[in-house]
Amino acid sequence: MTNVVGVVQVRMGSSRLPGKVMAAIEGHPMTWHIVNRLRHARLLNNVVIAVADGQSDEPIRRMARDESIPYFAGSEADLIDRVYRTALEFHADAIVRITGDSPLVDPDVVDLLVKVYSDRSAELDYVSNGRPPTFPYGLNAEVYPTATLQSLWHQIKDPLYREWFPVYVWEHEDAFRTYNVVHSEDLSHLRWTVDYDEDLSFVRQVYDRLYTEGKVFRMIDVLRLLASEPHLAKINAEHQHRTEGNLKATATHPMTARTCEREIKR
Repeated sequence: MTNVVGVVQVRMGSSRLPGKVMAAIEGHPMTWHIVNRLRHARLLNNVVIAVADGQSDEPIRRMARDESIPYFAGSEADLIDRVYRTALEFHADAIVRITGDSPLVDPDVVDLLVKVYSDRSAELDYVSNGRPPTFPYGLNAEVYPTATLQSLWHQIKDPLYREWFPVYVWEHEDAFRTYNVVHSEDLSHLRWTVDYDEDLSFVRQVYDRLYTEGKVFRMIDVLRLLASEPHLAKINAEHQHRTEGNLKATATHPMTARTCEREIKR
């Protein structure tokens, strides 16, 4: 049986919203919510945290210990090393990479990507829903077989690409067997990620209306909420143009990969 592990990639450092991964939402840190939402994914065997090993990241590690969340602490800058070693630590055959600013991540969307990978694991090196994006920005996920992570770990020498290894995959797509999961309706204009105070305010309003302890709301619930209360989308509307759909071109050139990293995610 294939061991697929959800890996939540987190660190305390952020140029725009420092400490956002530990921001309180309905009485729990944002990272806690991401982990617990992913635990509702039926096709994940485990959900763990890949945290940076700096002193400033100790609050994340302490929270993980207190909440019995498995974690691996590794290099902040050498991200491919941190994620690859996390996969090895938890004996993963494949991992689903989720960034730590995605508190609305949908376990059903994750299951969809895992199902695509599992059905064609012998044929695929990488599965995502963001090339091009059609899901709300903040529901992005990537499936990496551990063999792909190992290959990237050996291939990538440039520190820039080791820090932002998805860009390396995007720029060398002819060398990888990739598959993109597409939503029936293009929702990539919707901004559900957390990079700014306004994003956090938006997410808190969504949780205030939809969150129930022990349960998980889905993408469809957020869409229905926005349909009934369209003013909520205005909370972070000033950042609406900063979505992966509008930034994907930036990520295709090595000289602008750093800009992509700042505007998309680590």
